[in-house]
Amino acid sequence: MSVPAFSDWYEDILGPDFSACDIHLGPDPDGEGEAVATLVRYQEPVPGRLSVLWVHGMTDYFFHAHVAQAVAEAGFNFYALDLRKCGRSRREGQTWHYSTDFRHYFPELTAPLDIIDGAVVPVAHSTGGLIVPLWAAHLRRNDSARHARLAGIILNSPWLDMMYPRAAVRVMRPVAGVLGRVLPSVEIPGGNLGTYGVSIHKDHHGDWDFDVDFKPVGGHRKYLGWLREVLRSQRLVHDDRVDVGVPVLTLCSSTSLLRRGYCEDSHCNDTVLDTVQIQRWAPHLGADVTVLPVEGARHDVFLSRPGPLEEALTATLDWLGRR
Repeated sequence: MSVPAFSDWYEDILGPDFSACDIHLGPDPDGEGEAVATLVRYQEPVPGRLSVLWVHGMTDYFFHAHVAQAVAEAGFNFYALDLRKCGRSRREGQTWHYSTDFRHYFPELTAPLDIIDGAVVPVAHSTGGLIVPLWAAHLRRNDSARHARLAGIILNSPWLDMMYPRAAVRVMRPVAGVLGRVLPSVEIPGGNLGTYGVSIHKDHHGDWDFDVDFKPVGGHRKYLGWLREVLRSQRLVHDDRVDVGVPVLTLCSSTSLLRRGYCEDSHCNDTVLDTVQIQRWAPHLGADVTVLPVEGARHDVFLSRPGPLEEALTATLDWLGRR
């Protein structure tokens, strides 16, 4: 694996309290030009402090300034990573969030460990919450020195199983396995993310402002090659072939509301993933996994309404304090 090159720090799109640097990763293995990831930090890091590394999910990027502020006020450094072809990191002509192999993300997840001083706790959301455990297990097997830098992992509604009826998933797996290999660029339905998107964006029914080019309320397009890799990666979890080797805190909503249009209950449920599946599979990621359902939380628990958001932040900061 080649060593990525890093740019100098520059002011981030979130303003003067945030700075960013580009991680140059070389040619994209999926053939879409040069791959670049973006590392963001909040304020100047304090040497010797534990650092949080935020990792987003599908149709997402880092914009959660309120989380960065809370983490810093609690005495931790805060960083965030926009993965290749996502958010700040996408370059002209690249397919948003497209990857046929989640191992392609391992270099940009590893690179911050060479920039950040001291121990690191990734906080990974949704699809990121599937990718980060794969990466941590890879480090445990292949790079013990960098794995030792991980003080734990926090998962925010990780996507560990498909959120559809089991009969449909049994049919989906072999079909996606074959077609995703021979027709990887064929577009597939997007998973009805519009309900979630309008429930969080301030121009619709929500409380949060974000770039709808980076994070469309209806979601980015999705493709068979990507779906094949999601299913392959989830199967590794189900077969107990992913051991992160560090303590894990998993946060999720206590309930789901799937395959429905927007309604008031969209604000107090996960409208994207099945939280029963999250609670089932998260304990398979290692020997020390705590699962905390948060009553009334949204899919991204850190974009919930004030009560559940406060509970999620308090649990996160308490857990970090014990690292």
